Amino acid sequence: MDEKDWRILTTIHQDRNITKAAERLYISQPALTYRVKQLEEEFKVKILLRGKKGVDFTTEGEYLVNYATQMLTDLRKAKEHLENMDNRIKGTLRLGVSSIFARYELPEIIKGFLKMYPDVEIILKTGWSLDINHMMQKEETHVGIVRGDYNWQGNKALLSEEGVYIVSKDKIELNELPYLPRINYETDNSLKMLTDNWWQETYNIPPNYTMDVDRIDTCREMVIHGLGYAILPDICIKKFDNLYKMKITSPNNSESYSRKTWLIYRENALDLSIVKAFVGFIRALPR
Repeated sequence: MDEKDWRILTTIHQDRNITKAAERLYISQPALTYRVKQLEEEFKVKILLRGKKGVDFTTEGEYLVNYATQMLTDLRKAKEHLENMDNRIKGTLRLGVSSIFARYELPEIIKGFLKMYPDVEIILKTGWSLDINHMMQKEETHVGIVRGDYNWQGNKALLSEEGVYIVSKDKIELNELPYLPRINYETDNSLKMLTDNWWQETYNIPPNYTMDVDRIDTCREMVIHGLGYAILPDICIKKFDNLYKMKITSPNNSESYSRKTWLIYRENALDLSIVKAFVGFIRALPR
């Protein structure tokens, strides 16, 4: 059992489908099936159970997947440390970044970093901040950038703190909001909780939702066209000066609701020169 077999098992486990796994691994389905059968004969256990909707792993199969995952992790770490031994800033940097930060802020950051360190390769994964936090917990990425407060026991640095705004095409009054059409959008739990808590502190009736959209950018476009108002973080509206914006605060104006963006990483990850260089670079950026 070698690296190729480890990747076969982990890929099938992710996809739960032989055809999809074969496509991702760039091998034929018969070749993939044959190799799994060879592994079953080698270990004298049943690894896969085939059903109408795909495949499931036996208890023995799950054990081998866990073993393969650990071996791939150990192999990656060994390669990273070998690349690090000559103290040059080179190799592969694995980043996990909140989708909205990746959309609005990350391109310029990566462009500047690669200009300074051209021998670096970036592998980027984006998603909800909660998912990025889970990736970091499982050591799937070297560095994470998340929005909101999450349970992270390692090192972290505050990258930014921005306001959250009521946004509309034309001026509106705060006391009118419960009766005006509001556009809702999918977001992570931390921002949803922030806006929900503010609403509950301010009003005793629910919002008048008239649209549900899947992306914050779509929501903003609906607002631009006068189809309702929304509550949005500054990161996605700061370049739209034609919109009416009202920063949300507590009812007595004693507290301003804000959205924090954090850089998270492990202390031992700084042993890799490529991680240390990126953490130093992003922490030195002007706020």
